[in-house]
Amino acid sequence: MVTVEFEERLTALATRIKTQRASVKTEEATKNAFVMPFISTILGYDVFNPLEVVPEFIADVGMKKGEKVDYAIMRDGVVQILIECKSTGPLRIENASQLYRYFAVTRARIAVLTNGVIYQFFTDLDAPNMMDNRPFLVLDMESIDESLIPELVKMSKEVFDLDSIISAAEELKYVGAIKRLIAAQFKEPEDEWIRLLATRVYEGSYTQKVKEQFKKLVPRATAQFLNDQVNERLKTALVSPPFSSDDAPVEAMGSGAIAHEQLGGIVTTQEELDGFNIVKAIACSEVKPERIIARDSQSYFGILLDDNNRKTIARLHFNQKKQKYLGLLDEDKVETRHAIATLDDIYQYAEAIRTTVKHLRDSTSA
Repeated sequence: MVTVEFEERLTALATRIKTQRASVKTEEATKNAFVMPFISTILGYDVFNPLEVVPEFIADVGMKKGEKVDYAIMRDGVVQILIECKSTGPLRIENASQLYRYFAVTRARIAVLTNGVIYQFFTDLDAPNMMDNRPFLVLDMESIDESLIPELVKMSKEVFDLDSIISAAEELKYVGAIKRLIAAQFKEPEDEWIRLLATRVYEGSYTQKVKEQFKKLVPRATAQFLNDQVNERLKTALVSPPFSSDDAPVEAMGSGAIAHEQLGGIVTTQEELDGFNIVKAIACSEVKPERIIARDSQSYFGILLDDNNRKTIARLHFNQKKQKYLGLLDEDKVETRHAIATLDDIYQYAEAIRTTVKHLRDSTSA
């Protein structure tokens, strides 16, 4: 079961990674800044307890003596998860050579290759005790796929469930691979993809001339398809609720709002969306997530209950370069602005946010 606290911790670490990634350039820095916090705050293991986490884990493999895997996560004295870390560059399967060897000589069923931002989770679906060549789960901390969070929870110390992880791994492996393949084809379509689509809609022979024509048409069509999907989501979110004269008119945006989407001269920044996700994670303890809506304006980024300007949960004043503020309204609609240095500071006001949501929720149901 995914708890609000788990999502809050995940969001907080993701925010830290986005803020600090440019400054983290070495493997050791990656471990300290990103990987150890992931093991401790997300998976819930004590990185300073050798009964739970063994750094620089050694298991001699054949003729290779003294090789090390960065971390081994233990349960009841048995290795359960092996983690190999690289610096924050591209991850390649060649980086996993030590994981392959260690996977075969320990009782671990889960291996993780990470650069602190991307986490690739492997198991042995293809052959027993041999690590697969493809991950069954890929977690991108800069763009978290919410559908993967329940699977991530299963690997945490509190509810570690190996059988459930393995049973779901095969479906996750292929569904994830298909999603990544489709994303790649949308970004830069291969000849086979172009041919497949062209021959479905073009009735003549698939000549070189036709191929060149569809090389231009397929990317254009896929881009328009994605835009149509985004616009459809925005249409369903666009609402014009009544607002008083002291309410700033804003454009409505659902929780799936796209960063830098420009509506009527308004630019929604990634930082505003990250702040929204933190407030949403906090507020979800009191109401369903779909009731929490973001509505941006030129003066502030509003977070509302039920997309109603009269039910403001919080306001993000992030347009000023020098200082950012979290705005919270009392029962008389009087706003108090709290200066914040980083997005993590929003968590200091978690209880106040929950109190506001409870009041708005109860006044709605009354």
